[in-house]
Amino acid sequence: MTDGDEPGPTPRRASAWMILAVVAAALLVCCCSAAVGLLISWSAGLFHTPT
Repeated sequence: MTDGDEPGPTPRRASAWMILAVVAAALLVCCCSAAVGLLISWSAGLFHTPT
């Protein structure tokens, strides 16, 4: 077997970075949507004490 027959570590490293990027993007979307939901709820008065 020669060096050309065996895959190097580059594809595995690229796929790991892609997975990390997807996870980071998903966390960002979840956090932003939660923040927007809280902001809308706050502006609608859902967190204010009833008088």
